Amino acid sequence: MKALRLFAVMIAALAFVAFPLTARAQVSVGISIGTPPPPIPVYAVPGPPGPNYVWEPGYWAWGPGGYYWVPGTWVYAPQYGLYWTPGYWNWTGFGFAFVAGYWGPQVGYYGGVNYGGGYWGNGYVGGYWRHNSFVYNTYVVNVNRNAVGGNVYYHSYPRGGTQVGYVGGTGGLRTRPTAQQTTYMHAHHYAPTSAQVQHAQIASQNRAYYAHVNNGRPATAAVARPYTAATRPANFRPVTTQDRTAAQAAIRHAPAAAPHAAPMQHAAPAHAAPVHHAAPAHAAPMQHAAPAHAAPMQHAAPAHAAPMHHAAPAHAAPMHHAAPAHAAPMQHAAPAHAAPQHAAPQHAAPPGDHKEQH
Repeated sequence: MKALRLFAVMIAALAFVAFPLTARAQVSVGISIGTPPPPIPVYAVPGPPGPNYVWEPGYWAWGPGGYYWVPGTWVYAPQYGLYWTPGYWNWTGFGFAFVAGYWGPQVGYYGGVNYGGGYWGNGYVGGYWRHNSFVYNTYVVNVNRNAVGGNVYYHSYPRGGTQVGYVGGTGGLRTRPTAQQTTYMHAHHYAPTSAQVQHAQIASQNRAYYAHVNNGRPATAAVARPYTAATRPANFRPVTTQDRTAAQAAIRHAPAAAPHAAPMQHAAPAHAAPVHHAAPAHAAPMQHAAPAHAAPMQHAAPAHAAPMHHAAPAHAAPMHHAAPAHAAPMQHAAPAHAAPQHAAPQHAAPPGDHKEQH
């Protein structure tokens, strides 16, 4: 059994750095870890470095030295109109497995984890697509209006929840996907982009990001742009043999079952309406330049746009997105993903509180 679990760890480690292409449903990585991920750190979200960046919250992943933190960062979506659904850790009865995140026309279920930055357990309230431009909620993140072409609005949302980073097991979150979120999980998805994958890979190589080194409090919890080979963390420290040994020990001591696991409940809030995003129709792949000083992206306006059901500002024009009816799967490897945690599910509030900012 120990040898089998160790083999599962090796397979999972490869899956974290080279996740297969696209998927139509969330995919669990075959790994059995006895200890849950640390709580999600509380940190300030940096402003987007340019227009049409989408926030990917930070999360705990599993690497050669155990749990390590992948800093939150701003990334480009594979297409206009797509949102990021973070991954999360889930108790399987034999250990904790990671459920990978994905891109899609709606924000789906991510375990009820409170990742911060607008991902407060249910949906995303940090912004939305309006035609071919992403509009940012200044209640959630401090935005340089000039950097994003003035595409901002203000809408307050209740915050809450703890920093628990996993679903099920002892002390874990008790959320389950709603019927609508289940539909989203089985819809067409796009895998993480190459920038996301490289960002996670570089974080996995930095010993300073490992939980047993930073005690669950990484010094750098978020960065404005994804890491690249040319922009490694300033405090880079390579993973050691001792780190790998400790990680293997955590696998070997995985318990056989989750004691005192209480029944799980749906994540739907009592008085909140769900956040809806319309799927883009016939959206062409996004053509992005390198993140540094990115100029506005040139894309054809979406055709046959359907009205978008989203908590938009009170005076905002109807939002239209193109839905990827025939979009080809993106060819990307997927990063190691998120540490689940809990937050009060945050769905879109009534639009009456919106204040459009110019």
